[in-house]
Amino acid sequence: MSDLTTRLAHRLFSLRGERGWSLDELAARSGLSRATLSRMENAESSPTAETLGKLCTAYGLTLSRLMALVEEGFTAHVPFDAQPEWEDPATGFRRRSVSPPSARLAGEVIEGHLPPGTAIAYDAPPRPGLEHHLILLDGALRLDLDDTSHDLGAGDCLRYQLWGASRFSTGPGRGARYLLVMI
Repeated sequence: MSDLTTRLAHRLFSLRGERGWSLDELAARSGLSRATLSRMENAESSPTAETLGKLCTAYGLTLSRLMALVEEGFTAHVPFDAQPEWEDPATGFRRRSVSPPSARLAGEVIEGHLPPGTAIAYDAPPRPGLEHHLILLDGALRLDLDDTSHDLGAGDCLRYQLWGASRFSTGPGRGARYLLVMI
């Protein structure tokens, strides 16, 4: 396992401990199995984007905020080569933290790369009402927000507040590269 996976495992274990939750309680809150949670906390497996999304919802954190707790330090200037990137082992989805979160700043910017024919679903937002600005840089992306679908092309921007479930998907012929600004 990578050093980032190990640090993430320690952070997940600490978050659960800080709340005084058992594995069973976290399983009930997140919808994940106790065995899956145990494997992640012991760095025996690398979590997927959907799994991390469920954990973030249970903890009331954005994925970027969780990753900031795992990544080392915070600096104002983050050169491209120093921007941490994470890859979902199940889907190939890549997430790069362009503008790392900070306790003093509200906004975060991530760059996402979703391969062709891929979908990632989140059951609930990490924080209800979280403001998003999604700018599609390249490709085609369908974003389902509860019962509403949005088909985006290169250059399109979708602004929304996230209150419920969301699903990012690409068609079989083309992936998507986008920036997501969260405030």
